[in-house]
Amino acid sequence: MNAPPTRRFTSAHRRRQAWRRRWLALPAMLRHALTGVCAALLLVFLLAVLFRGGMSTWWWPDSRSEALRMQADAALEAGRLTADDGSGARELFEAALALKPDQVQAREGLARVALAALARARREVDQKRYTAASADLQLAQVLDAPREKVDAILASLQEHEADNGGIDQLLARAAAARDAGRLDQDEASALPLYQRVLAMQPRNQHAVEGREDALTDLLLPAQAALDRGDVQAVAGLLQRARRFDSGHVELPALQAGLAQLVEARAQRVRVLVGKHSFERAAALCVELRGLQGSRAMPATCRTDVMDGLVTRATRLAADFDFAGSEELLATATELSADDPRIRDARRHLAQARRGASKLPDAHRPNQRDMAKVQALLADAAKAQARGDWITPPGDSAWDKLRAARALAPDDARVQRALAGLEPSARKCQADALRDNRLRESQACLDVWRQLDPLDRDLPQARQRLAQRWIAIGDQRLERGEINAATQAAEQARLLDPATPGLDEFTRRLRRAQPGKS
Repeated sequence: MNAPPTRRFTSAHRRRQAWRRRWLALPAMLRHALTGVCAALLLVFLLAVLFRGGMSTWWWPDSRSEALRMQADAALEAGRLTADDGSGARELFEAALALKPDQVQAREGLARVALAALARARREVDQKRYTAASADLQLAQVLDAPREKVDAILASLQEHEADNGGIDQLLARAAAARDAGRLDQDEASALPLYQRVLAMQPRNQHAVEGREDALTDLLLPAQAALDRGDVQAVAGLLQRARRFDSGHVELPALQAGLAQLVEARAQRVRVLVGKHSFERAAALCVELRGLQGSRAMPATCRTDVMDGLVTRATRLAADFDFAGSEELLATATELSADDPRIRDARRHLAQARRGASKLPDAHRPNQRDMAKVQALLADAAKAQARGDWITPPGDSAWDKLRAARALAPDDARVQRALAGLEPSARKCQADALRDNRLRESQACLDVWRQLDPLDRDLPQARQRLAQRWIAIGDQRLERGEINAATQAAEQARLLDPATPGLDEFTRRLRRAQPGKS
């Protein structure tokens, strides 16, 4: 039975009203939903800002390392195994590994690079491209390719070179060069020619005997140089001989004699440091450095001598003796031009030049300056409370006390303030280090070094602070914060270039920046 027309009309009207209400409510629902989404996005953004490194690691793990691995895979696919500009597969895999040392994919990538180098070397031997084959073999060896495969390709390379090199002709040229006294001046000299033969035929008796005779001729002046104490001449001859045969029979005795000369000079350096004769000690350090780089220098050259030169230069700059400061920094530069402590001292010198007008004239005697002394002591106490121990020039606690001492050197208040500065600096340095306030700790250490540059506790304090900087740098490197990690490494090197772990961290940092040396 059909419903009456009036009832049907009412039911349809109600449905239209319900749909109308829903349609009108739709914008409000959309607004509420959009507001919720925006709030969630804002929360994520704020968390990312507050926890930069941690959030990025949580949400996008190893993104930089993954990008480097993808670039390395592409370079490997293109046959670009290594490149000086950092774009080679080897350098990119090493950069990824430096960011995250425990990852397996980058290590496997380096193994694939080694195998690719071996395969290419084998093809290059067949194509008689011996120089290129030798370079690829060297790359494979550096990346720990299987030894038996390397040896097999190397033997093939040497055999091919021997077949095409004319062994007898090379031996004749080497003998003629030795007779003419040309031992190692260039590639046409006797020793390089004998080396070429031995690279192709390691057991060639004529080449072995010829090389030994030529090395004996080369080392003839060494004993006379030892007798007259000429360290540079002996070291130079030994270095030239080792290029061709590090096991030559005459080398051990000559090396022992050289070691005695070096030790005598190192002992002299320590004596001069004890006398605060840093410039004369630096001259000996420079001589020793010329032997085998910084490895031949005693540790005191890198620490006490450099510290003595830089500290004295900084003091002279603070006293406005700019010429004397420049002279000492020139001596320090001759010892180690790249030492970051020299750059730091030059910054102090530049600041001292700019701040020279801030201090009163210390050379003008005036009996009425006692009020000025009192004001300087008050300013020094305020600067010490602020942590301005040694900077900025003219407004630091150290500068205020020096100005007060210049005006009244015998004043008991000045003497007490100076006497109390060193233990305060020690405590400040230790407290700041404990609380991980490294820059404040370093500023306090600088004051300590200024007051007593030869304190026995200084090297250990420097090393502890340097190791803390390395730890901070390691954390930054793992987060991919290359600039912050680089700054931490520079701070550690400024404090103690020989601190354990610094060289390894620096190598990781360089690998994380392909294309930079």
